[in-house]
Amino acid sequence: MSGADLDATLPTGLPARPALITGGAGFIGANVAHRLLQAGESVILFDNLARPSVARNVDWLKRVHGDRVTLITGDVRDAGAVADAVRRASSVFHFAAQVAVTTSLVRPVEDFEINARGTLNVLEALRALSSPPPLLFTSTNKVYGGLPDVPLQCRDRHYEPEDPKLRASGISEARPLDFHSPYGCSKGTADQYVIDYARTFGLPAAVFRMSCIYGPRQFGTEDQGWVAHFLLQALRREPITLYGDGMQVRDVLFVDDLVDAFLLARKNIRQLSATAFNIGGGPENTISLLELLDMIEELDGKRPATGFEGWRPGDQRYYVSDCRRFSAATGWWPRVRVREGVRKLYGWLRELTELTGAGAGKAASQAVEELRMESVG
Repeated sequence: MSGADLDATLPTGLPARPALITGGAGFIGANVAHRLLQAGESVILFDNLARPSVARNVDWLKRVHGDRVTLITGDVRDAGAVADAVRRASSVFHFAAQVAVTTSLVRPVEDFEINARGTLNVLEALRALSSPPPLLFTSTNKVYGGLPDVPLQCRDRHYEPEDPKLRASGISEARPLDFHSPYGCSKGTADQYVIDYARTFGLPAAVFRMSCIYGPRQFGTEDQGWVAHFLLQALRREPITLYGDGMQVRDVLFVDDLVDAFLLARKNIRQLSATAFNIGGGPENTISLLELLDMIEELDGKRPATGFEGWRPGDQRYYVSDCRRFSAATGWWPRVRVREGVRKLYGWLRELTELTGAGAGKAASQAVEELRMESVG
């Protein structure tokens, strides 16, 4: 396959080949796919459909965008299937992963095979091409470990660093890596492989070390997607378990802002290659678990029932992204503030819950997704 084939574009300036999204049926993958499709591109969703609810994202994308959506039901552990998909791609968004710390503690070998080996399969498939397309990989803030050396203070029921400079800017990429938990190890390994393949083999590839992402098309669970999980539990009138004391703080990033960052990174990949970027809502978009419960009470009129359990391995009492490196390189900065974003997600989930509740049936389930077609772009 020639480089000319890979780089070919349509007369409109759009890529002649589709974008490949591993894990494309998931929350982030579906949002990226929708934005690309709205812009006229075609996409390949490569996903094993193992996670609950993600098949509805595929159905929604196909219903809205038709035959410009191709689904390959495959697993990133299958090197041959990955290579076949990569050869067809104009760009690669590698999101497929095992995403829960708790699962990694129970099945660490599987966690490694998916996150580390699966990423290496993607990288090897790209390396085999004479003109490899750009790769964007989603890593995690867990590569920095539990941050036990950061002195914290408690103020208004949330943790914050004692150091005023750190409070103002967040955790930067200069922070030493400290893999804690099998999940941190597997994602950190993949993170470092992407950077090294970009340096050693010249692949156009960059890493996003992401904080907490939230928004429509997220069907959160206790282990992943905690903002959506809290909202769903509240809407279902079911209790929420807080691990730790609830004062732990994260910066949250609305998914539309994340998609903007991905597209800027793809556009500027030659300048950004071999670099890791911390991506999140930054210091302007922080929230503790207790503060989210307060916000839910305001939105829903009722405070969710809560219980407490012990801290989980590697949990960070405070993590906020310093996004200045990516901002300086591209001009990007989050636009959706926490209250606005939580309100949008709450509205989307409430409508989904109402229309897909007991007795609502398949037609209502389809209707809510069509109603929300415009909410994700």
